[in-house]
Amino acid sequence: METAIGAASWLVGKVLNKLSDDLVSAYVASSELGLNYDLINTNLMYTQGLLHASQNKDVSSDHGLRGLLKKLAKKADEAEDALDELHYFIIQDQLDGTREATPDLGDGLRGYALHGRHAARHTIGNWFPCFCCSRTQDADFAAGNPHNVTKSDSGNDGGCVAKLKFDRVAMSNKIKSVIEGIHNLCDPVSDLLNKIPNNSTVVTIKRSPTSSTVSQDKLFGRSVIFEKTINALTSGTYQTETLSVLPIVGPGGMGKTTFTQHLYNDKRVEGHFTVKVWVCVSTDFDVLKLTRQILSCIPAVEEEKYKCTIETASLDQLQKSIAERLKSKRFLIVLDDIWKCNSEADWKNLLSPFTKGESKGNMVLVTTRFPSIAQMVETTDPIELGGLEPNDFFTLFEACIFDRSKLPGNYKDDLIDVARDIARKLKGSPLAANTVGRLLRKNLSREYWMEILEKNEWSNTKNDDDIMPSLKISYDYLPFYLKKCFSYCSLFPEDYKFQNSEITHFWMTVGIVDSSSQNDKNYLEELVGNGFLIKGGDNSGQYYVMHDLFHELSRNVSSQECFNICNLSFRADDIPKSIRHLSITIKKLYAESFVEEMGKLRSMIDIGNLRSLMIFGLHGVRIANMLKDTFEEIKGLRVLFIAMNTQQSLPNNFSNLIHLQYLKISSPYGLEITLPSTLSRLYHLKFLDLIDWCGIEKLPKDFSRLVYLRHFHSSKNFHSNIPEVGKMKRLEELREFHVKKENVGFELKELGELSGLGGELSICNLETVRSKADAGAAKLKNKTNLKELRLVWSKAEHQPIDDDVLDGLHPPNNIRGLGIINPGVKAGPSWLCGDVSTKKLESFHLEGVSWSTLPSFEQLSNLSKVTFSNIIGMRFFGPGIGGITERSFTHLKVIVFEDMAELVEWVGGPSSHMFARLESIKINDCPFLCSFPFLEFSDVFTNLCTLDIKSCPGLSMFPLMPHTSTLTYVRVENDGSELLYNGKVVSIKGYTRPLAFHIMDKVELMEIRDVSHVTLSDLQKLKSLSSIHCERCDEVFSVGPANTVLLHSVQNIYIEELQITRELFSKALRSFPALSKLEISECGNLELLPVEDGGLSDLRMLQSFHGFSCGKLFSEWPMGEGGGGGHAINPFPTFLKKLDIWYEPSMQSMGLLSNLTSLTSLSLIDCRALTMDGFNPLITVNLKELYVQNEEGISIAGDLLSEIARSKLMRAGSFQLEELYVDSISAVLTAPICSHLAATLHILQFGFDQSATNFPEEQERALLLLTALQHLVFYGCKNLQSLPRGLRGLSSLKRLVIESCKKTLSLPPKEGLPTSLEVLEVWYCSPEVTEQAKKLNEADPWFSVSIL
Repeated sequence: METAIGAASWLVGKVLNKLSDDLVSAYVASSELGLNYDLINTNLMYTQGLLHASQNKDVSSDHGLRGLLKKLAKKADEAEDALDELHYFIIQDQLDGTREATPDLGDGLRGYALHGRHAARHTIGNWFPCFCCSRTQDADFAAGNPHNVTKSDSGNDGGCVAKLKFDRVAMSNKIKSVIEGIHNLCDPVSDLLNKIPNNSTVVTIKRSPTSSTVSQDKLFGRSVIFEKTINALTSGTYQTETLSVLPIVGPGGMGKTTFTQHLYNDKRVEGHFTVKVWVCVSTDFDVLKLTRQILSCIPAVEEEKYKCTIETASLDQLQKSIAERLKSKRFLIVLDDIWKCNSEADWKNLLSPFTKGESKGNMVLVTTRFPSIAQMVETTDPIELGGLEPNDFFTLFEACIFDRSKLPGNYKDDLIDVARDIARKLKGSPLAANTVGRLLRKNLSREYWMEILEKNEWSNTKNDDDIMPSLKISYDYLPFYLKKCFSYCSLFPEDYKFQNSEITHFWMTVGIVDSSSQNDKNYLEELVGNGFLIKGGDNSGQYYVMHDLFHELSRNVSSQECFNICNLSFRADDIPKSIRHLSITIKKLYAESFVEEMGKLRSMIDIGNLRSLMIFGLHGVRIANMLKDTFEEIKGLRVLFIAMNTQQSLPNNFSNLIHLQYLKISSPYGLEITLPSTLSRLYHLKFLDLIDWCGIEKLPKDFSRLVYLRHFHSSKNFHSNIPEVGKMKRLEELREFHVKKENVGFELKELGELSGLGGELSICNLETVRSKADAGAAKLKNKTNLKELRLVWSKAEHQPIDDDVLDGLHPPNNIRGLGIINPGVKAGPSWLCGDVSTKKLESFHLEGVSWSTLPSFEQLSNLSKVTFSNIIGMRFFGPGIGGITERSFTHLKVIVFEDMAELVEWVGGPSSHMFARLESIKINDCPFLCSFPFLEFSDVFTNLCTLDIKSCPGLSMFPLMPHTSTLTYVRVENDGSELLYNGKVVSIKGYTRPLAFHIMDKVELMEIRDVSHVTLSDLQKLKSLSSIHCERCDEVFSVGPANTVLLHSVQNIYIEELQITRELFSKALRSFPALSKLEISECGNLELLPVEDGGLSDLRMLQSFHGFSCGKLFSEWPMGEGGGGGHAINPFPTFLKKLDIWYEPSMQSMGLLSNLTSLTSLSLIDCRALTMDGFNPLITVNLKELYVQNEEGISIAGDLLSEIARSKLMRAGSFQLEELYVDSISAVLTAPICSHLAATLHILQFGFDQSATNFPEEQERALLLLTALQHLVFYGCKNLQSLPRGLRGLSSLKRLVIESCKKTLSLPPKEGLPTSLEVLEVWYCSPEVTEQAKKLNEADPWFSVSIL
């Protein structure tokens, strides 16, 4: 009921918001409508106030009120639509200087005249659109248009588009009707709300209590974090602290309580803590009550000074008693399932008696599903419990299904595959495993389990201990506005990465978030704090993501309003008729029923009344046409996410979407399509997202008519090409503006109109501005929302300009980032180099100047980053030079010098405090710089994290690097000498300065090229080292006679061009007992020792070997050995899993590999002397990948496959290849081979087959046996004239590649290709094939065709 009241309040608020517009309210109050506007407005505000005040009252039993609220919400929705439509035409009047929608504010003559003009055509009370363009122009054109689109939407010719016509009579009648309708409901709703007793109680959330008794005998998974936690509790860093608080946090159902129960009852914990207490907190965080519970669990001591009666004692008495009982005892307190804590003060109050003890290592464990609570209570990093690992989860899942019963006889044959599919959907949640396990246990038939899988039946479970009810408790705990925010997330695909701006703008558009107070609260962070979203980050920036089970919950709680079609086999009948927001996640493949069900959708829901339509993913022409037909009647959309793959992709009614506020259009790469010209007619548009637009970057000529646009997410090219952008006064985002003196609409005065601009702004081509007055027209000083400003003049020689121009470009005083690039003036501006007004600057970039006086950096005390680039005349930098004093840069963290052709010295001594806080130094392209303070006084730079030096040949005498553990990124590149260090990787090339190996304890990869001073003893100091890459540095593998150097952590070694003897190499390998991967490349003199005890045979952990173009690796090995005989000696250890031998003439016999029966991957490329001598078929038993290929010469592929076919392996079903790369088509395409590869082979590549010309019938039939094949490649088959005719029969094929097959003259037509095919690549083929590929691409632009 709370939701019903909240929804009604929300919708009434939206109506009031529309009425707050002066012209809209004037129209409603005009005499032609005859309404008592003031009374209506007052009653609406009164009703909204009552609704808001009643949100927490329990009125669930009042069915009459529920019905009235539903009617009120519907009428409010209709009223908002009508008022929004009126507002659209008011905007159009303002743009065109017309008075079509102007209210009657005087004697009513104008209003009545307009009313009379339309009366002849309409009967009062008729409800049809208040504009006629959508039913005349569009309909007339669509009748003769094969693509069924409006003419104005078919492209962007740069011209203006026709405006929509206003029907005043219809509008007046509509508004009068909806306003009266909503007003008539206000009184009865308000009356019933007033009759609700004031003593109504808020519905509380009830949680089942927990205890310390282990509820699940075995802890599945989490062994690593469990042991780590046990060690931390009993012998770790907590032992030095009096009290530590460790939160265990995670979504509901992740097993936090179970995990903590096992910790609590572990014998090591029991032996370590004298006192243990378990308290279930739940939703009732009462300090007094919790203190009483805790005290009751602590054993009394003799002669207690503060002994008290627990039930009646005060908090002070209770806490003194606790402190007394715990004074000399080590204790563990578990506070399980905390849902709230009113304040940090309450938390500290609860903990106060536990901080008084004499013992160390005391612990409080807190379990909670709320990260915000974990953050408040933690004194150490929390344990974050997510889903179990797949294998651990499946073991738990099976235990939940069968309890302690034995597995049924049909489990492995009929059920295990379904069980695994269900398990994948549950995302590792232990509670979900219990919920679904109980469901599956009821009926052990495949049909029943498939139904559970396809319908996600666990979403409908009702018991309190089931997964969805457990998660819904978290939802019920949210305030109404967060419930709405969360529920609307269901429209986005699973695992969607929410960007702050995108989801916030969506919430604002649908009315959840008030745009006027958007900065007051961060709703995403609140959802993170409540455990509904997880914050992440990648190269694109910060994002938020929702756990899949929470996504399922959001679908459940929003099911009457929102629906996301994401299932291949969705049914239109499953979609409630009440939905207003619809999204479709396009998959690559859809069942035939999808198109049919989408057709049904038109009659199932009110398409015209949809508020949101969001289409995610790429789709082909067929799906595009289907979507276009399905949504032909859209008219009420506020949100539209859509992709264009042709100029006719948009719905027919796109140009008439007068309510649209948020539009996101994408397009695939490589298509020459333009934005719709009618885009500029969507006057209500507030948010336009073209980030994923890859078509022609051309805006409609009258784009500036979008006067309500606030945020325009797109490339800078779009931003810089908006003519007359000054008309868009509400715009808050303009990343780049280009001054174009010759073009009207691109003068600086356009910026002067945009007072609300925020974020970053670059103004380019400023060389065309000739006077201070012209510069001042931009009114930059007034743009107080700007965070960063870049003023850019062209690098090309430009005419001398007035030095006052820069003065006229005065930024706002509160600007945080400023860049001045190539200004071409002799002196700096007064606001920067005189009486500094930009004192809040944090980042400053100065480039291409020759000013005699630099800014007074002492006055820019907030500077944290400064960049100097191409500063002419600057030879020295430091105190006493160019306005720099000892008090300059005291807060500087980042300094950058780039392209400083004259700079000789950066002056500074050990006592200087100028750069004490520096965290990053970057110096690039300073050819004469010979000194900077770090070289002499590196110990002063204690905060330095990043040092980046490039193309500065005078800087060479670097100290020991890295000089401290704080320095985690170093790059030095000078004259072929290179050092790169990033904390995990060290890469040196010709770098001869000393390295601090003892500091680099987290380095995992060491790359060494062309140096002689690094030894294995040095590398031994890198405790985390797992990989070594050496090129042309023989000394690295020099070891002493005692061979005492052992690098236990090293698992991977790559060596290239080493001149090393076989004896020394064999000896060096003993230093790597854990080596699992060895790669040797172009070591021309290296030979592997043919001895039984030595060389590679000692490497007991070796899993992978790659030999490339060495020439002599096997030259000392006898040929023809093999057969697995007991006395055979082989180069590689028996347990090797992956072997690659490329371009190795000394590899002459398959017998060398006869002992490798564990191989899963074998690659033999261009071993031209290789024969089948000594071949052991057993080496193929476990193969998943096989590569056998010679570009020229005799192929052994045919002999190899024939040998396998003749063996018993195939008949035993032991041949399990998934990837096969061979140089003989005829060797593979035989019925015996293909029938045994049918179930497993996914990738098949034919390369360099010089004999194949076409595909005989028997090969065609054999190919069709490969039913699991997904990728098929023909590469370098020079004589191949045609492709297989039966490709369409490969029903699983996704990718087809034809490369360098010059004699192939034709491709199959689209209908001759499998419907599953997603990608066709045609590279370096005949002109005929290339042309056919282009036509295929044009026929279906989103059928991905790559052509070279």
